[in-house]
Amino acid sequence: MTTLVDANVLLDLFTDDPRWCDWSRDQLSLAMTAGTVAINPIIYAELCYAFARESELELELTRLQVERLELPYSAAWRASEAFVRYRRSGGTKRSPLPDFFIGAHAESAGLPLLTRDEGRYRTYFPAVRLIRPER
Repeated sequence: MTTLVDANVLLDLFTDDPRWCDWSRDQLSLAMTAGTVAINPIIYAELCYAFARESELELELTRLQVERLELPYSAAWRASEAFVRYRRSGGTKRSPLPDFFIGAHAESAGLPLLTRDEGRYRTYFPAVRLIRPER
């Protein structure tokens, strides 16, 4: 089984977040035990700000054995549909947010999503199985 990993989980590890690092490390380890963990280009872009050089990010992703998945066009379509719903419900952003592409990718590929940020995913992609902190 492949698990799509949201940027917030990996950033917890890369920045040694005092609140979330342990939870994210444990969940990533469980996902790796069950199969592979992966990101897409949108998640990759969200990770870049934490590194001074691309080679540093690549080294960390390689060390963690994170696979890279392409974003399917069907996911882009679903991201757009979710964005239209967002706008009609009063959302103010003018272009689809990264979470729409990430949620749509998980949905279209039938992948679980490891994340700490369930809000938009739960609202716009309810079929996606979220691996998230217990509330």
